[in-house]
Amino acid sequence: MSQANRSLRRIALIVAVATALSKLAGLVRQQVIAAAFGVGAAYDAYNYAYVLPGFLLILLGGINGPFHSAMVSALARRPREEGAHVLAAINTLVGAALIGVTLLLFVAADPLIDLVGPGLDAERHAIAVLQLRWMAPMALFAGLIGLGFGALNAADEFWLPSVSPLLSSVAVIGGLGILWFQLGSEIALPQYAFLGGAVLAGTTLLGAVFQWLIQLPALAKQGLHKFQLVWDWKHPGVKEVLQVMGPATLSSGMLQINVFTDLFFASGIVGAAAGLGYANLLVQTPLGLLSNALLVPLLPVYARLTAPEDRPELIARIRQGLMLSNASMLPLGALMVALAGPIVALVYERGAFNASAAALVGGLLMAYGVGMPAYLGRDVLVRVFYALGDGTTPFRFSMAGIGLNVIFDWLLVGGPSPWGLQVPALNFGAPGLVLATVAVNLITCLGLLLALQRRLGGLPLRVWARDSALLLVSALVAGLAAWLLAEGIAWPDDLLGIALQCSFSGAVGVLVYGVLAHAAAVPEAREITRQLQQRLPGRR
Repeated sequence: MSQANRSLRRIALIVAVATALSKLAGLVRQQVIAAAFGVGAAYDAYNYAYVLPGFLLILLGGINGPFHSAMVSALARRPREEGAHVLAAINTLVGAALIGVTLLLFVAADPLIDLVGPGLDAERHAIAVLQLRWMAPMALFAGLIGLGFGALNAADEFWLPSVSPLLSSVAVIGGLGILWFQLGSEIALPQYAFLGGAVLAGTTLLGAVFQWLIQLPALAKQGLHKFQLVWDWKHPGVKEVLQVMGPATLSSGMLQINVFTDLFFASGIVGAAAGLGYANLLVQTPLGLLSNALLVPLLPVYARLTAPEDRPELIARIRQGLMLSNASMLPLGALMVALAGPIVALVYERGAFNASAAALVGGLLMAYGVGMPAYLGRDVLVRVFYALGDGTTPFRFSMAGIGLNVIFDWLLVGGPSPWGLQVPALNFGAPGLVLATVAVNLITCLGLLLALQRRLGGLPLRVWARDSALLLVSALVAGLAAWLLAEGIAWPDDLLGIALQCSFSGAVGVLVYGVLAHAAAVPEAREITRQLQQRLPGRR
C-alpha cells in the first residue's frame, strides 16, 4: 500500500471519528427538540428563522464549504508564515463585510420572514422574527469559522474542525435542558412558544461563538493567527482565495435559494418546515459523516494534482471519490427508503412528537433517501472544480438549478405563486419538495460530470457508469431484503422491538449489499469489503 493511501486513510479515520461524535451530538439535540416541541410553533418558526443564519453557518463556516475549500486550495501550497498573513487579510476583509450582513439581518428581520414564509400565521411569524434577530450575529462568526478551519486543514489539522459542531449541539441541549427543568412537559404549551423559540435561537448563537473560540488556540499553535487587522487585498495568496471564494460562495448560495423556494411552498403546509428539519437531520447525520471522511482528505490531494503531468493521477483520484461516494450512498439511500417508518419512530416518536408527526417525517425521509447518491456525488465534482481554480462552472449550474427547482416545486407540490399563476400539481405534498431537490441534484451532477470531461480532455465515463449501475442494482436488492424483513415479521411495538427491527433488517441489508457489490467486481467495493474483513476477529 502506498504512503499516500495510508495517509489518506489515517486522515479519513480522524475525520470520521470526529464527525461521528459531532453527528451523534446533533442527533441527540434533535431528539431533545422533538420531545420538547414536536412540530409545534416554536420549532416550525425556528426553521424559517434559521434558514438565513443557518445558511451562512453551513455555507461559510461549514467543512467543505466555499470559504473552507478556498483556504485549503490556497494555503496547502504556501509556507506557514505566508499563510498567516493571507488568513489575517481574508479575515479582515470578510469580517468587515459580514458585520454589515449581521446588521441587515437584524434590522430587516420582519420583511425577510415575510419573504421566506409568506403563508405563516401571525404567531409563527412573530416567533420567527424574534429568533432571526437573536441569530443575526451568526453571519459574522460563520465566516471566521470557515476561514480558520480551512487554514487548519491546510496545515494537516483535521480533528478540531470536524469535531467542533459538537459544541453547537451541546449549547442547544444545555439551554433546553435548563428550560425543561423550569417548565417540565409544559414547555410544549402554546403560551411558552415565544420563550422556547427564544431559547432555541439564543443557544444556537452561543454554539457558533463556541465554534469560533475553540479554533483560536489551535491557529496560534500552528503559527497561523496574527490576531490583528490586515488590509491587504493585493497579495497573490489573498487574490487566489478571493478568486475561488467569490464564485464558490455565489454557487453554494444559489443552492440555498432552493431552500428558500422549498420553504416558500412549504409555508402553506402546516408542520412541513419542522418535518423537513427532522428528516434532514436523519439524512445529514450519516451523509455528513461520510462526506467529511471522503472529501476532507481528498480536497488537498485534488489541489496538489492540477499540473498537466499529474492528469492521470487526478483522474484516478476523481474516480476514487465518485465511486466511494456511490458505494456508500447507494445502499444507505436504499435502507433509508426501506426502513423510513421504523427509523423515525425509533429516533423521534416520544414526548410531543406523535404518530402523525412520525408519518410526515417518514415520507420526507423516503424522498431524501432517493437523492443521497447525487447529493454527495455533486459535492465531489464541485470540489474538483474548486481545486482547479474554477468556481464559475459550478456557479452556472447552480443558477440553472434554481429555475429547475421552482418548476419542479410547482409541478410536484403546487401552492402559492409570486405571479398569481395557477399551476396544476401532482400533489405529492411535502415530500414533493424533497423530490424536486433530488431531481435538480441529479441533473446538476450529470452536467458537472460532462463539463469536467471536457475540461480534462476525456474521462472513462462508460466504465464509471457500468460500475455505478452494478452498485445500484446491489443496493436495490439490499433495500428490498431489508424491507421484507421489516414488514414481514411481527416485531414488538415497544422501543426495544423497533430497535431490533431497524438493526436486524438493516444489518441483513448491508450484508446482502456487501456480497453482491463484492461479486460485481467493483474495485472500490472490494477494497471496502477487504478492509472490513481485516477488522474481523481472527483475520489478518
